[in-house]
Amino acid sequence: MSRVVLKAGGAVVEPAAAQALAFHGEGHEVCVVHGAGPQISVEMARQGLEVTFVSGRRVTSAAALEVVRESLARVNAALCAAIGPLAVGLVGDEIGLEAVRVPELGLVGDPLPSRPALVVSALDEGRIPVVAPLAKGPLNVNADEAAVALAAGLEMERILFMTDVPGLLLGGETLSSIRADEAERLLGEGTFRGGIVPKLRAAVLAARLGMVAEIGETTVIADRERAAAFQSGRGA
Repeated sequence: MSRVVLKAGGAVVEPAAAQALAFHGEGHEVCVVHGAGPQISVEMARQGLEVTFVSGRRVTSAAALEVVRESLARVNAALCAAIGPLAVGLVGDEIGLEAVRVPELGLVGDPLPSRPALVVSALDEGRIPVVAPLAKGPLNVNADEAAVALAAGLEMERILFMTDVPGLLLGGETLSSIRADEAERLLGEGTFRGGIVPKLRAAVLAARLGMVAEIGETTVIADRERAAAFQSGRGA
């Protein structure tokens, strides 16, 4: 048996629920962390709120934070309903997720490794915690980064980032694997854009923390020392 964090995007609720149940059925302990990117963008546009991203992370005002919370709540409820009685819906800022605020992004935080008691107790009971990525403040936290922070705090062995594409695409092809240094080089060159940027960065960090880190069918392979500063709680 192993411990697995499954990070689900807001566009893959049903497949993510099926994957979580499959992992659980195989005897693994599973924690789901989800986003709500598409839902948040649609609702912000409907309300006339500006949608701005910096390196794949959403700039968040007080008004936008309310939209984020409401959208996350809807996705959380949908995931829990799809998973069924095993699911335990949790909201990050209510269970003690920690983050360091990033002022240039508004009410946004860089998450720190966390081991919330309610997540631990749910896992110990054989259930599947489903966590919405808000941190104390409250602060909006990128779901990919929050998934790694929880995985680090819970000492998970594997993290799987589920997306609506097969894996990491390069030159029109899905990569089966990529080394961490190559991923960072391509990120630095601006090869990737949008939401894949924080996802790939998060996967690189997870791999260097010793986890099996996968973006769909693509495995990110560690090639340097572990991110000791992150693991000790000083942030990424």
